[in-house]
Amino acid sequence: MELGVVGLPNVGKSTLFNAITKAGAESANYPFCTIEPNVGVVAVPDERIDVLSKMYNTKKSTYASLKFVDIAGLVKGASRGEGLGNRFLASIRECEAVVHVVRCFDDPNITHVEGSIDPIRDIETINLELSLADLEVVTARIEKTEKRLKQGDKEAAGELVTLRKIYEKLNGGQPARMASFTIDEEPFVKSLFLLTTKPVIYACNIAESDLGKNEDDIDYVKRVKEYAAKENSEVLVISAKVEQELTELEPDERALFLEDLGLKESGLNRIIKIGYRLLGQISFLTAGEKEVRAWTITKGMKAPEAAGKIHTDFEKGFIRAEVVPYETLVECGGYLQAKEKGKVRVEGKDYVVQDGDVMLFRFNV
Repeated sequence: MELGVVGLPNVGKSTLFNAITKAGAESANYPFCTIEPNVGVVAVPDERIDVLSKMYNTKKSTYASLKFVDIAGLVKGASRGEGLGNRFLASIRECEAVVHVVRCFDDPNITHVEGSIDPIRDIETINLELSLADLEVVTARIEKTEKRLKQGDKEAAGELVTLRKIYEKLNGGQPARMASFTIDEEPFVKSLFLLTTKPVIYACNIAESDLGKNEDDIDYVKRVKEYAAKENSEVLVISAKVEQELTELEPDERALFLEDLGLKESGLNRIIKIGYRLLGQISFLTAGEKEVRAWTITKGMKAPEAAGKIHTDFEKGFIRAEVVPYETLVECGGYLQAKEKGKVRVEGKDYVVQDGDVMLFRFNV
C-alpha cells in the first residue's frame, strides 16, 4: 500500500513522516521544506511473524511493507499551480489513500501560513484545492463523453450519468467520495484517478500535554471528528513530536514510555491498522525453516490470486492450497502436529483467503 502524507505547511506533516519511517525527510519551521516527495518503506509490525519465526527457527523473517510518501505542503491556489501545487497534485494522484495531517495544537513559536489555528479551515483549504483539480478533470471528461454519445458510443450514456454525479458533488465543494456509486460504476470511477475519491485518514496532531486526555475534551479534535463523520473518513489522534521521540528509544524503553503516556501502541501501528481497514487489505502467511513471511492481499481474494503474489507460476499452475489458521497452528505447536490432528484443510480454486491463514501452495507448470 502507498499512503500519501499531506497537509498545509508547518502542521507537523514531515515530523510525523520522519517519525514513522525514520527516513529523515527535512523538517523545518518554514513552508516548502519538503520539495520533492520523500518516500519511506516501513515493515508492518506483526507479532504472528515473530511467533512463527521462533516456532520454525527460521533463517529469515519478512514482514509486509507499507510505503509512505511525504508530499510538499499545499497552499491556496494549488489547483492553479500556486506554490508547489502541481507537484503535490501529481504525487497524491499516485497514492492509494491519504493521511491528512491537521494541526490541533497551539504554539506561538511555530508559524502558521494563515496566522491562526483552525483545523476545519485548514482541512477545507486542501479539500477545496483537490476538488477544484478534480472538477477540471471531470469537466473535460464530460465534454469528450458527450461527443462520443453523439457519435453513437453505447457506453457513453452510462459514463455520463456517473460523471455528472461526480460533477455535482465537486461543483458543490464536496469531495467525489461523498457521491454514492453502484458496483458497476466503481471500476469506471477508479479509472478516473480522481484525488477526492481516495480514502482519507485525518491525523490530528496534538500537543504532548494533551496525550492521555479524552479526545472529545480537546476542542480541535472534537471538531475534526465531527467533520470527518460527515464524509465517513477516519480520524487518528497523534502527537508527531512524541512519535519522533519514540523512534529514538529501545523497544523496552518505548513500551514503558507508551505506558506512562497511557497509550497502548504507537501511532505507526494505528495508522497501519486504519490503512489496512480503509483499503480492505489482509495478510496471509507462509512459514518454513528458510523463511517466515507475510503477504498483503485484498480482502476477498481467492487462493490462486493469493498464490500469484508469491510467483506468477503459482497462480498459473495452481492445484490446491493447504491451509491452517494461525491461531490453530500455534495451539497445535507446529504444522506437522496440526496435520496429524486433522486441522490442515485442503482448499481449491474457489477458496477465499482469510487474514492470518498459514498457506502452502501446490502447483504444477
